[in-house]
Amino acid sequence: MEHRKIYHEETASFGDRIIVIEGPVTPERLSGYRMDPTLDAFRRPSEQHEALIEIAGLPEGRIVLARDGDVIVGYVTFHYPDELERWHESGMPDLIELGAIEVADAYRGIGLSKRLLRLAFAGGQLDNMIVYTTEYYWHWDLQGTGMNVWQYREMMEHLMKNVGMVWFATDDPEICSHPANCLMVRVGPEVPQSSVEAFDRVRFRQRYMY
Repeated sequence: MEHRKIYHEETASFGDRIIVIEGPVTPERLSGYRMDPTLDAFRRPSEQHEALIEIAGLPEGRIVLARDGDVIVGYVTFHYPDELERWHESGMPDLIELGAIEVADAYRGIGLSKRLLRLAFAGGQLDNMIVYTTEYYWHWDLQGTGMNVWQYREMMEHLMKNVGMVWFATDDPEICSHPANCLMVRVGPEVPQSSVEAFDRVRFRQRYMY
């Protein structure tokens, strides 16, 4: 399986500062940066930094980040599905998870999430992949944003649609456990029909229900 990692870099203005958006970055480059202390949605910043370095070193793994100097202020991760999740069961080499996207508190509202995603897909580097993300309301920063679950869901759908990811139905129990949860997917234009069919078999275990 060809894993295309085509490095891109661009900048964004933030007041009188310049934010660098870059990736996919190497583990070595990541090691030279440090995390903004408010990047704690998934684990403590130092532990998340170690996790990002590990993902960047995987053959399929990729980290795209935004940084202010040497401080990481936003990132998005891509990697194969976790072994404990149903999406791993297919063994598909061209199925990859958009695992996490996070922006530091002080840097929200300037479009960094959108730019991180667009750069991650730049140059057709994921066109031979099915990229999916599972959106669970319990991961959302409802308190920090002041949104309710439906407003946040709408925001996430709009964000993912910027890179061609759309809602897909599934009978996955975790996703079905709350109506705000959802599965978003982008099928790259180079993905063979056999992979699409394999992914459909993973999405639905109880086919008689649909």
